[in-house]
Amino acid sequence: MLAGGCDGGSAPSAPSSAAPAKPASPLPGASASPSPGVIVTGGSTRWPIKHVVFLIKENRTFDNLFGTFPGADGVSFGLDDGQRRPLTPGTDGSIGSEDIPHCYVCSRTAWNRGKMDGFNQNDVSDRWAYTQLRRSQLPNYWTWARRFVLADRFFSSAQGPSFPNHLYAIAAQSGGAHDNPRRTGAFRSSNTFGCDAPQGQTVTVIDSEGKEQQVQPCFEFQTAADLLNDAGIDWAYYAAKPDQLGYIWSAYAAIDHIRNSPQWREHVLPVDRVITDIDRDRLPPVTWITPRYEVSEHPQYSFCAGENWSTEVIDAIMRSRMWKSTAIFVTWDDYGGFYDHLAPPQVDDFGFGIRVPCS
Repeated sequence: MLAGGCDGGSAPSAPSSAAPAKPASPLPGASASPSPGVIVTGGSTRWPIKHVVFLIKENRTFDNLFGTFPGADGVSFGLDDGQRRPLTPGTDGSIGSEDIPHCYVCSRTAWNRGKMDGFNQNDVSDRWAYTQLRRSQLPNYWTWARRFVLADRFFSSAQGPSFPNHLYAIAAQSGGAHDNPRRTGAFRSSNTFGCDAPQGQTVTVIDSEGKEQQVQPCFEFQTAADLLNDAGIDWAYYAAKPDQLGYIWSAYAAIDHIRNSPQWREHVLPVDRVITDIDRDRLPPVTWITPRYEVSEHPQYSFCAGENWSTEVIDAIMRSRMWKSTAIFVTWDDYGGFYDHLAPPQVDDFGFGIRVPCS
């Protein structure tokens, strides 16, 4: 176990104007919500692993976090429009209120048909895309990578931002969406990317004939949860609540037969109570954990605070009875606009997306 993480950086600073309203409750503490429908802490499995946990953080590339990790396929320089450019020291605090471009078109531009030299797209990306954290700024992630494993050929599922990639994390598809639902104009302060989105907030999808359509971000397709249900295996998805920053990453909110059914209350749980549930050995066999915005490592907030929160979650699992039979996968949803040198294989019009770490 690791008692603490990084101690640098700054306190979480205010998000951009595109971010939703302030959270309704402080980060620590649990809320009075039900536990997963059937609590299963063990069970018969072919292999020793009886619990799988996916911890999904925000907006980082492999080179941004592990470019100088010994033995890994990382670099300390990049290409900017064909010219060699050093990856300068980044911050483990916040980059400020602006966001680095990382839309679908932005990602394709950065990829540039495999040249990986199109990341400099505006003043914000010029300042931050070609930066890199050092070992001292993410000590626990480096410790886990050294002690366990670090994947340096792990690509995000889709070119582009969070919404399609979080859907891929639960369903291996995005329903045809390349980008996030609109958060402009009247929907600028919307705090959801799901079935509870206000009327008129839509997402662009590509239909089977390759035509664009505007639809509500509420889909009906099979997910990993459905396969688990069919197999009689319990699951939980921990995420921010609808009135908290980070609810936009609650992927099952965009699945109609889960968001608008008893499964929502039974299986989609407040992330504020995940450590309490771990301490009480209440995690089911399959668990997804997505953070609140403030500890997500999205560059508008403190990376250091995000790593420290991850440490609390992982330490809780390591000190629990379930640790000996648990596999934890820590990854990041998309590239967030940061540089990476390794060109992702293109298997279809969606991806793969730009490389992210997985440990």
